Amino acid sequence: MKSSGSISTEFVFQVIALLVAVILVHAVYVTVVRPGAQEALERERAAMASDPDHVAERSLFVVVRDYEQEACFVLMLWAFAIMGYKAVATMRARALLDEDLVPVTAGMRILPEDSRPLQRGLEAMPTPRRRQLLPRALLAALHRFDSARNVQDVSQAAQAICTAEGERLESELSLIRYIAWAIPSVGFIGTVRGIGDALGKAHRAVEGDISGVTESLGVAFNSTLIALIISIVVMFVVHQLQLAQERFVLDAEAYCEEKLIRHLHTG
Repeated sequence: MKSSGSISTEFVFQVIALLVAVILVHAVYVTVVRPGAQEALERERAAMASDPDHVAERSLFVVVRDYEQEACFVLMLWAFAIMGYKAVATMRARALLDEDLVPVTAGMRILPEDSRPLQRGLEAMPTPRRRQLLPRALLAALHRFDSARNVQDVSQAAQAICTAEGERLESELSLIRYIAWAIPSVGFIGTVRGIGDALGKAHRAVEGDISGVTESLGVAFNSTLIALIISIVVMFVVHQLQLAQERFVLDAEAYCEEKLIRHLHTG
């Protein structure tokens, strides 16, 4: 489906979803996460100053407070929004499997001259529904049956449409896979930044003040930890979406075989 000009609706949705994810995550960080992390750090410093044997407690706010973690959460929400869009599209297309798009009954035979009324019935569907995989596969099969009058060619035509759709769905997951790859990369950037800061404060550690070094190492390890956890979650959802899409394509191909192709006869 297209919007104004040549920009697709999905592309517009992706851009808007990215902007919304940036705004939401940054708002949460500014109002909740970073103030909470600052408060937790000050509380721990006061406790350690009053009790040298105090064992510092890990605060979730401190673990996720840095810019790399914020970027990872933005990418996660963006990936979830794109996957949600694709999941809804798949469910809408899959709903057609429950409809009798080709009105045939058990034992009914469809001859080549019967294909024209069936084609007109499919072509009369609203454009958004007609562009779905199942109507396109059925129309291609009926057109091939009307012209070639060969059932084997009909089966190949329907299978070709389903195969092309499966490849298209697979290629459209490339952006999500890129996001899933970028998340641990962003975490690694935080690791490098934290280690670099720690090395820059090494002279203070030699003098006996290791607080700066430990804080910088905390940035390094926390960013990697959060990035890996988010990456695992995103990849799990990606595989579930891909599985649903592959099952839909296979079910569509089976629908064409059961509801149409096995009823075709050349004479």
